[in-house]
Amino acid sequence: MNGHHREKAMRSHSNIRTALLLAWALLLVPRTALGQEAAAYFKQNCSSCHTIGGGRLTGPDLKDVEKRKDRTWLTRFIVDPRAMLDAGDQYALDLQRDARGAVMPALPGMTRQRAESLLDLIGTESKLEKSQFIGVRISDRPFTQRDVDLGRDLFLGTVALKNGGPSCLSCHGAHGIAGLGGGTLAPDLTTVFERYGGRKTLAVWLSAPATPTMQSVFNKKPIEPEEILGLVAYFQNTLQRSPEDASTARLNFVLLGLGGTLLVLGLFDVIWNKRFRAVRRPLVESKKLENVHE
Repeated sequence: MNGHHREKAMRSHSNIRTALLLAWALLLVPRTALGQEAAAYFKQNCSSCHTIGGGRLTGPDLKDVEKRKDRTWLTRFIVDPRAMLDAGDQYALDLQRDARGAVMPALPGMTRQRAESLLDLIGTESKLEKSQFIGVRISDRPFTQRDVDLGRDLFLGTVALKNGGPSCLSCHGAHGIAGLGGGTLAPDLTTVFERYGGRKTLAVWLSAPATPTMQSVFNKKPIEPEEILGLVAYFQNTLQRSPEDASTARLNFVLLGLGGTLLVLGLFDVIWNKRFRAVRRPLVESKKLENVHE
């Protein structure tokens, strides 16, 4: 009988243990999912301007950020940075000054809960020896002509990006591009190297572009580090530009458009002129014959 009670008690304890493990797992799953969502969100929307332990980019390094400012302030700033600046918050104004006037944009889908999740993520990553958001690492050696040539070929699309992304030329223009000077759907990239403050910041931005259009294209087709190195080298080289390059490309575009228009109008004139005469001549001849008979 004692053995039976002992076995029953053991089964009861086992069931309780199983129930507790299941309850813990159910509690843990939402937190894990939330953490994964925060990591994906940070990579897509924050990593082009911030690192966690990798040094300053456009914005400050976020490692141990809660040691510099309290969570309440940070949450408010993440949710609506512009409101903090407009209110004259001195710390927010200092951040803008350190970023050379750049203003942190309102992030898509940002809520207080998401801001809290991002701060939890930053806190967790700050404790690691090496965060996954330390930023892309490219060589700091001096650029060579080979780097510049590779970057130009990648920009033009004569060398394809390894992961299948489109060439820069399809949307952007730059100094030294023959013909029309490249695409006009997006900004000219001639001065992008100095606009982004040099090699490191531009390299990180290329590894995780923050614009919606670039995200939709390169999120699943990222640019490889050696390709980033070549593109950064090329964009540094484009700073040796002539101020007349962009206007020349625009003039070529206008002249080509005008020439094409005149060519099409001339073609229509030839076609319709013949058709008009083919109809008009018989009518005129017929009218002459009627006048003669009268």
